[in-house]
Amino acid sequence: MLRKWFKDEEGQGMVEYGLIVGLIAVVVIVALVALGPKIRDMFQEVNDQIDGIGGGGTTAPSGT
Repeated sequence: MLRKWFKDEEGQGMVEYGLIVGLIAVVVIVALVALGPKIRDMFQEVNDQIDGIGGGGTTAPSGT
């Protein structure tokens, strides 16, 4: 009975999928930490360009 329990590999596939998902999560977190400042600067540059074109700010329409 104990030998049968040790040979049972039914949950092995799920554990492997869990390890793969965990590894992917670690890679994504490392990539975001490494690229975060560059991405922030890129969005800030686009935001500054938009502010320069339209005057920036959120104003309510004056027709009310």
